[in-house]
Amino acid sequence: MELVDRYDALVDGVEELYEQGRYGEAVALMDSESGGLEAWQAELAHLKACVLGAGGDTDGALRVLRDASAEGAWWVPDILLDDDDLAGLRGRPEFDEMVAVSGARASGDPVPALVDVPEQLAGVVFALHGAGQTAEHARRDWAGVLERGYALVCVTSSHRMSPRYRTWPDREQAAADIAAALDRWQAMTSLQLPREGLPLVAAGFSAGGRAALDWALTGRPVPVDGVLAMAPALRELPTDRPSLSPATVWIGTDDGLLEVVDAAADQLDGFTIERVPGLGHAFPPDFAQRLAALL
Repeated sequence: MELVDRYDALVDGVEELYEQGRYGEAVALMDSESGGLEAWQAELAHLKACVLGAGGDTDGALRVLRDASAEGAWWVPDILLDDDDLAGLRGRPEFDEMVAVSGARASGDPVPALVDVPEQLAGVVFALHGAGQTAEHARRDWAGVLERGYALVCVTSSHRMSPRYRTWPDREQAAADIAAALDRWQAMTSLQLPREGLPLVAAGFSAGGRAALDWALTGRPVPVDGVLAMAPALRELPTDRPSLSPATVWIGTDDGLLEVVDAAADQLDGFTIERVPGLGHAFPPDFAQRLAALL
């Protein structure tokens, strides 16, 4: 994941500068560190355009997007039309034309789940990645379950906001992606899930944590025996929610989502919410140990 790690580090650096209003430095960082990351052209162009737009350079923002579009990049129209950083581009004919071209190119893309099975099988964890991530990120972050005898099935969302940016905006589509992963699990192991004596656990980070909670609370596509959510990006919770236990939500005290998670705490019957001191929107360094103790 060397290139992926480089891309992730660049995005983290740019976002930190953006939050501090240091837009010129963010652009300079992208210009100096984007070499070799052409596979993320669309994602980096959108990020750079947002930084330029936030800094008041609407002409520069439009130029970055149009140049990337001319080379085949695309974005779903919503992220171009609803982003406040790009508000200065709305109504310009060149922007409207590019949005239309981009929308025509946009498409989903199902990807087979990654499946890891230990020798002694105690249960199965299905892990859903965060926004902008892939199943490889989930495999890295949730690998600790394998040490406790749990198989790990990492599901990639088929919903793309741009060629390489995937997330979980729609419950029905998420349920379909999980169902496809269940089919892949059965094809690879010949084991049906859910199955008595083999706990099935939904897990996820950020947007994937929200999707995992939705899965656990709705029982779609199949019921689960528990849920583990790291920093879930919660929105409206499903109605007619059952009490579900065991269920654990971790959230950092420095995470911007803490207020949202705290607000939902009273509605999540049977859930344990663990607040990690000093942690931002990320996994804690001792997450493998936390998993081992819980499982």
